[in-house]
Amino acid sequence: MDEFSIIQQYFSDAKSRTTQVGVILGIGDDAAIIRPADGEELLFTTDTLINGVHFPEETAPDAIGHKALAVNLSDIAAMAGQARWFTLALSLPEPDSTWLKAFSDGLLTLAKQFGVSLVGGDTTRGPLSITLSVIGTIPEKMAIRRSTARPGDAVFVTGQPGMAALGLAAINDEIILSDIEQSKCRNKLDYPQPRLLEGQFLRNYASSMIDTSDGLAADLSHILQASGCSAVIDSERLKNCLPAAADLPGKSTIEAALHGGDDYELLFTIPASRVLKLEQSWRHSFPLLTHIGEITTGEGILLRDSNGDFMKVAARGYNHFNA
Repeated sequence: MDEFSIIQQYFSDAKSRTTQVGVILGIGDDAAIIRPADGEELLFTTDTLINGVHFPEETAPDAIGHKALAVNLSDIAAMAGQARWFTLALSLPEPDSTWLKAFSDGLLTLAKQFGVSLVGGDTTRGPLSITLSVIGTIPEKMAIRRSTARPGDAVFVTGQPGMAALGLAAINDEIILSDIEQSKCRNKLDYPQPRLLEGQFLRNYASSMIDTSDGLAADLSHILQASGCSAVIDSERLKNCLPAAADLPGKSTIEAALHGGDDYELLFTIPASRVLKLEQSWRHSFPLLTHIGEITTGEGILLRDSNGDFMKVAARGYNHFNA
């Protein structure tokens, strides 16, 4: 099976077509042609996934395909955008038809779910590596950045941060989870759900936003550094959104939430005046949302415990060159 037959059989324009919004020319030429609507700005993001680094080597190929696209869609969600198109660069040691079918099924199923079109890419021989670039759109001047949090803003997070980290710890035999909890955490690790609709909903609420790819503490620190602020996180509030698993030997759920990463939830700030309206509107449309703290003046992150005492939180999370 050569490069062109792989593209034709598993990633052809006919198979990957979704709504094809704005696609003038897709797969099959030297470059794709796309046309954004009037009044829209373009968002670009790229992520690379390496076997044994970004996913365990035994990960199912459909999960790899799903996650490769999901982590990119999550970046578009963090800017409050709409994902439109993507390209795929795939390096494989050998062309394995069973693996390729499962991988492309996982990838294109998620693409269809969010109406994202595969418009080009490349395939080559080498160690297993997947690089995706996603292009999104957003109405002019509506993108939510990291640099616009302000003292007095509330800090919120979607979902249950820490689940993916606990799933990875269980795979590595660092902790023992019940069968139910392990299934939930492993599913979160392998099949993260990008919060695209939630991100778009937050256009009229959030003052700053980021996705939790590297861990809540590390990603919140990115907002704080860009905005010139600090934050206080309430440990009791944070516990309200953590997985049901209690503290476990060597890795507490609080630690997993703060430093684990790979959750791809939305972490955002919002002016205090908008909190009540947000909470009232959110509960009718979306899953768990938790108010975990506030933006303050100063530097860094403080964790407030149930006694009102504070401890400094290290801006520690996943980093490729410090891992």
